[in-house]
Amino acid sequence: MILLVEDEPVTRASMAARLTRLGYRVLEAENGRVGLDMARRERPDLLIVDWMMPEMDGPTFCEAVRRDPLLKSSQLLLMTAHDKPAQIAEGLVRGADDFLSKSASKQEIIARVLAGLRASRLVRELETTGDELKSSMILLQKKQAETEADLQTAAAFVHSLLPPQGNPVHGIELAWEYQPSLKLGGDLFDVMVIDAHHLGLYILDASGHGVAAALRSASLMTFLRVENMLQLLGSYDPEKVLLEANRRFPLSAEGEYFTLWVGQLHLPTRSLTYATAGHSGALLSSAESPSRWLTRSSFPLGFDPSAQFASDRLCLKSADRLFLLSDGIYEVPSPSGELWGRERFQGVIDEGKQTSLSATIASCFSAARGWQQAQHFSDDAAVVGIELIGGLDEEFHG
Repeated sequence: MILLVEDEPVTRASMAARLTRLGYRVLEAENGRVGLDMARRERPDLLIVDWMMPEMDGPTFCEAVRRDPLLKSSQLLLMTAHDKPAQIAEGLVRGADDFLSKSASKQEIIARVLAGLRASRLVRELETTGDELKSSMILLQKKQAETEADLQTAAAFVHSLLPPQGNPVHGIELAWEYQPSLKLGGDLFDVMVIDAHHLGLYILDASGHGVAAALRSASLMTFLRVENMLQLLGSYDPEKVLLEANRRFPLSAEGEYFTLWVGQLHLPTRSLTYATAGHSGALLSSAESPSRWLTRSSFPLGFDPSAQFASDRLCLKSADRLFLLSDGIYEVPSPSGELWGRERFQGVIDEGKQTSLSATIASCFSAARGWQQAQHFSDDAAVVGIELIGGLDEEFHG
């Protein structure tokens, strides 16, 4: 659509007839003010405007159009009987896109009109694309907000599955710190009362990160619940737990798997039985001797359906501390790429023997963050600690 704004009736009629014969729909306005109202109502693709008009001249009309957001895609062709450089420069500065001499040939008029319509079409396509992108961005932001809310809810649910800190049973103190690499983590753990004489504990690590790993971990965590193990196996014997878990959680088609450390503490004798499926994250800290790792070489869950998982047994003493941890706490690189490592982690544990259990765990995270010079971990980081405190002997032997 073309809007022709020309105060001289004969010139206006002649130009309108010529444009109509070329196949364009043409609207006519006798002055700038009428033309501006018509432009706002019709939003023409091209406005052909005379320079010299009463009430509102062509350059002033161009300025008004350029200030109107509804008309930003319309192209302005300013007609003039003069084509002096200074006049052309003024018109361009005040908003015109091109000039058309009133003495122009038919070929020139066609060429300039086609150029103006082509430019208008391109601008409107860009506007449409921009609007579509804006709508898509708004929709994406809404979806992201919904996903973020869902992740927050899921993270809160997973966090609610973790054991409460404090004293799960008399004579045992429990403390832990956990920082997933994302909102949802695949490294989960639990410390739970099995019966009046046994305490169960485990830590698991799902390969991969994010929502998929967290969902798989939550599934394994549900499987490892005390009531489920007692119903399936009749006990929480670590060997039996790993054998059943290995059978039920095979290597996925995408190659995803679990590592798992399981322990059972007999409270009257303080005898700890434990077994591991590819998980090396258990450290025993004693007040009387250097700390040592509790692990043995074994396959992760699902690698070998016929795998056997042998258990080990040891007796704990008062003030002993048992730490379960994910490798994300010590496999943190310095800015130069050197890993913090198990030995440095173990050193922090040994240095913290005289501090509280929770303070020692906090020191591990502080040291790891200091080593990597970053607050967030690239992998899930978890440290769970239990300490044998006074009162256990009296309860069972007093």
